[in-house]
Parts: sequence; C-alpha cells; structure tokens
Amino acid sequence: MDFELRPLSRTEAAVADADALIVLWRDADDQDAPSAEDALGVWVQQAVRDGDLARDAGQWLAGHRVHGVRARRVVAVRCGDGAARKVRQAVAAAWGALKGAAPRTVLIQLGAADAAALAAAVLGIAEASYRYTTTLTKPQPRALQRVIVGVADAPSLHEAFEWAVATVHGQELAKEWANRPANHARPVDLARAAQALAGPDVEVEVLGPKEVEKLGMGALLAVARGSHEPLRFIVLRYQGAPKREAPVVLVGKGITFDTGGISLKPAADMDEMKFDMSGAASVLGVFAALPRLRPALNVVGLIPACENMPGGGATKPGDVVRSMSGQTIEVLNTDAEGRLILCDALTYAQRFKPRAIVDVATLTGACVIALGAVRSGLYANDDALAQALLQAGEAALDPCWRMPLDDDYAEALKSNFADVANVGGRPAGSVTAAKFLQRFVGDTPWAHLDIAGTAWKGGKDKGATGRPVPLLLRYLAELGRQGGATRRGRRKGAAA
Repeated sequence: MDFELRPLSRTEAAVADADALIVLWRDADDQDAPSAEDALGVWVQQAVRDGDLARDAGQWLAGHRVHGVRARRVVAVRCGDGAARKVRQAVAAAWGALKGAAPRTVLIQLGAADAAALAAAVLGIAEASYRYTTTLTKPQPRALQRVIVGVADAPSLHEAFEWAVATVHGQELAKEWANRPANHARPVDLARAAQALAGPDVEVEVLGPKEVEKLGMGALLAVARGSHEPLRFIVLRYQGAPKREAPVVLVGKGITFDTGGISLKPAADMDEMKFDMSGAASVLGVFAALPRLRPALNVVGLIPACENMPGGGATKPGDVVRSMSGQTIEVLNTDAEGRLILCDALTYAQRFKPRAIVDVATLTGACVIALGAVRSGLYANDDALAQALLQAGEAALDPCWRMPLDDDYAEALKSNFADVANVGGRPAGSVTAAKFLQRFVGDTPWAHLDIAGTAWKGGKDKGATGRPVPLLLRYLAELGRQGGATRRGRRKGAAA
C-alpha cells in the first residue's frame, strides 16, 4: 500500500481526486463557522445540528455524492479532542463504513494534527484494511491501494509520517509470517525471509545445526531435536553508524510451532501455537523497516528458529542440558522451551558487546493472566532502558508495563541436578521466566518483552497483531535521533 502526505485544507480536500474521503471531526470543530466554500464543513455542521453525528469518538456519518465534494463516498467521523488513540479509533470506524465499497484510493483529512495523531491515522488505516491471503485458494486481495493524508502543515510532520509508513511496512511483514501456518513458516522459511531482507543496509547470516552445535548451543539443540525440521539460527545486521559503535541487539523467539514437546499441550487452541514465533516475526519486521527509517545506530537481530515436537529424539522432562554459556539446565517442563532457545541467543549476543539487548518472546501464559491483551510485559535490569521502552510504547500506541525482577524470585529456579531449572512452578510464572533469562545477560543493559498476550488475537478476529514492532521502531528511531545529533555535534566541534 502506498502512502502520500499532502498539505490540504478541508476545502482543498473536498475537490481532491479519491474514491473515498474520510474527514476527522474534532469536538472543537462543532464551534467553527465554515465558509460557504467549505462544502465538507457545511455538510458536517448541518449533520451535527440535526443530531445525526453523535459526539463519541468513532461515531460516523456516511454520505454519497455530497454536494461540492469530488469523492463519491464521504465519511465524517468523530475523533474527540484529536488525541492519537481517538484518531486511530476513528479511522478504524470510518474504514468499517467504507470497506464494503472497496475503495482503492482513500483521502484522510486530518487538518491541524500533531505528529502522534498523524502516525495514529496511518497505522489505523493499515491495521483496519489488512488482509492475510497467502494460503487462500481464491484470495480477496486488499482493495485499498493508496492512502493520501491531508494535513495543515506537511513539512513539520514529514518525520512522523516516514516513521509511520516504515512501521506499517515492518508490522505487516511481521503479521504475514506470524499468520502463516507452521507448514508454510518452517525454520528454513524464516531464514529465507531474512535473506530476502539483505541489501546495502542489512547483512544476513544463517547458521544450521552443525554450526550451532559447534558453538555449543546445547539448549537450542535440545529443543530442536524432537523435530524433523532442521533448526536455523539467523543473524541480521543493520549498520547506520560507524562500526566501532556498540549495537542494540534484538532477540526474537522463533518457535515455528510449539506442541509443548513431551510435556504436550492440550489439543484445544493448539493451532494458535503457530504464533509462537511472533517474536522472531517482529525482529524480521523491524529489519524490513530499518532501511526505510535509516536511524543513525547499529542494530543486530538474532533469531533462534526451530519447532518443539514430541519426537523419538525429543528432550525428556528431567534431562539436563548444557547451554552455550556453560551453565547446565534441568528441563523440568519441555513446554518451557522458549527460554531455552533464548538463553543461547542471549549468550551469543554478548560477542557484539552491545549497548543494550532486548528480547521479544511469546514466553508465558502467566503474562496473559497478569496483563491480558492490552500491554506487553516488560522486564529490565536497567532503569534507563526500561523507561525508554515504556515511553516508546506509549508514543507508538503499543504499550507495555514494567514487571518486577526481585532476586527472591530466582529461588524457585533452584535445582538439585543442574545449575538452574527451566521452570519455577505456577506462582509468578512470567517473573521466574524472566529471572531465568537474566542469568545469561551479565551486566549488559537488558530488557525482556513478554508478548504472549499481545502478539495475536483469537476468536473471530484471529490473527497476528504485529506487536511490538511499533514499540521497537519508536525506541530505535529515538536512539538514532539522539545518536545522530551527538555525532553531528562532534563533527561540528571538530571543524570549529
């Protein structure tokens, strides 16, 4: 889908060429006195006076061939005070009114919007119009091909617009791979998807079972050996700063299907375990967006990818495996496999001497119980990193919530037969999972995002959300902005 940002007044939007026009109407607009030339303003004001457009955000009124408006279909939709969340709600509601007509080009008239509202409109229309089609015999392709966003001051919003468009691109790639059935998203397929991202700004390396064994990744190998599908360990590198600058490392859990292994899951809803590689899909999405954003920093992506199956060679409850770090792990529950593949990836991350590590994983059902589907769980050993991620999530409308990491929680992971057990019982299950991962990061600033509740939706709306791609890209864009400003300042000082 193509996006275009234009400087448009409401009068100019009325005569612009589009199949459909969405007009965002703020509560304050009720008090305006539109001129006779403002056909849209006159039409909506009359509807407000007649009581045909209620004040609640998301309420809409559709019109066909409105006098003075070139677009055949018009939807006026309430967006409250114009805050980002209400804009996103309004755009989704307006698309609901239009999607039956399948317009190819839509103009969204925002008017005097800020950066957050603009980004919300772009992300909102993309989310509302998204369709998965890859494995359908007769797919109905996405009707919407082009979105024009009209604002009062386009130059000041250009950066926010570019971030939003890049985020849509990355988020939709993440959705695509998370939505694919497991037989269409094997570890080897994820590796090919990563290799397709290679280019001037992104390098990709793929390691197979032999290389992983040579590295001593015994925890990753232990999870993978019950499956006929060979594992892959994927390394992506984006360089937007000098090589000497320490990168941010993103680690994405890539369990392409999780049966639970020998600790077999219940049959109900097991099909949703194709989403267990949503962390990996998010990392792919970020790397699809980075060349578009071009932030001034270095980023490394690590994806340990395998299936968790109950085959004859599968790891058994009670087995002890040795991780790449040298620590031994008693596998009390083979369904706690995500932390096993992540711990080796976290150890591997240390070779890059990173400024920060952020891992992303559909790790625990306990996090779903704690936070539901609204906020991702955030664990961090560094306050500054935690605050940066929290702020990025709020700004991107992709929120998280910081959870505790008290050392006392690690007591549950003690083992009589290994250095650590992979589970600590039901109490505080999301916390003890994070404490397990913390053992493998040392003193490096590290954060863990548990996205088990936010990575996908069930029921009639079943499908991947592409979260936390917006959060991660906002975080990286802000780091890049800070780094770019610092380097520009240094160069200027040196010249002086």
